[in-house]
Amino acid sequence: MSTSRPRESRSIDFEASSLYDDSASVSLYPNFIPLESYSFIRIKGSCRGFLLLHCYYEQRLPMFGIYDIYIWNPSTGFHKEIPFSPFASDPDKQYFNYFYGFGYDQSTNDYLLVRMSSDSHFNDLPPHGEYFSLRANTWKEIEGTQFPYRNPMEDEQLTVGFLFNGAIHWFAYRCDLNRQVIVAFDLLERKLFDMHLPDDFHRELNEFGFWVFGEFLSLWAVYYGDDVHDNSTLEVWVMKEYKVDSPWTKTLVLPFGGTSRKNFPPICSTKSGDIIGTNSHTGLEKYNDRGLMLEYHSYFNGRCGWEVALYTESLLSLPDNEQAYERGIKQEE
Repeated sequence: MSTSRPRESRSIDFEASSLYDDSASVSLYPNFIPLESYSFIRIKGSCRGFLLLHCYYEQRLPMFGIYDIYIWNPSTGFHKEIPFSPFASDPDKQYFNYFYGFGYDQSTNDYLLVRMSSDSHFNDLPPHGEYFSLRANTWKEIEGTQFPYRNPMEDEQLTVGFLFNGAIHWFAYRCDLNRQVIVAFDLLERKLFDMHLPDDFHRELNEFGFWVFGEFLSLWAVYYGDDVHDNSTLEVWVMKEYKVDSPWTKTLVLPFGGTSRKNFPPICSTKSGDIIGTNSHTGLEKYNDRGLMLEYHSYFNGRCGWEVALYTESLLSLPDNEQAYERGIKQEE
């Protein structure tokens, strides 16, 4: 969890008995990032204990893709700056839709930063696919990219993918078929494939996203009431067998009646079955499976905005600094 301006970050153990458990919340900060250089930071993905960070310059507009990219392990402090893609540096590409993702290819012990892009505004330029290999330390083009997709949220230029089962998943609108789908990128085969959405999963949903629920790839959606005190509902679908044509099963319908706030994007479900999510202000909320709020804890003052990313702590190092990490362990011993 971090504020949008690079002032404070916290690591929170969601399996702790309470959100108010001080031992479960640790303040941390990427000290390699100079405070005076950036206006705000966005978390664009996580994988095996590493976070993908976009650090935006205050004097430049983020919509034009001017930012620095870092991969950071908060548990060890290891970090790496990723060079900007030559393709994305082209001013002709500033209005492209970008589909971002961060994942791991276990067959090569390599971390990949994936970027698919398309000219959704003018359709004059061909789509482009590329990925940055941490092991090779270079951007590589995905040849023969066919990418007839655009962001279903028309006011957002950059879509962040969800990593599950060795593939990065995005919600997308498939232009040639005129329908909304899930498009996924297989990190092992370096190929795209489509997955269908549930039949009752509608584009008019107020908020929606991916998460893992009961160890399955899952979708969540929030329906808001018409009035601030009307009922809101969280619905959850799971894919119990991960295949392209596998069915989705709606497993949870969670009402939030009588609350003064309506939005509750979920983050994770705990081992005890509780659901933790964010609100539109400064903190986290915990609900049981009947929709009863168990806890709310505020962490920031809310003036700068904030965001949350789920990650699992690890002592892993990046492929190009494994030897340096081993030397550091021996020196500490």
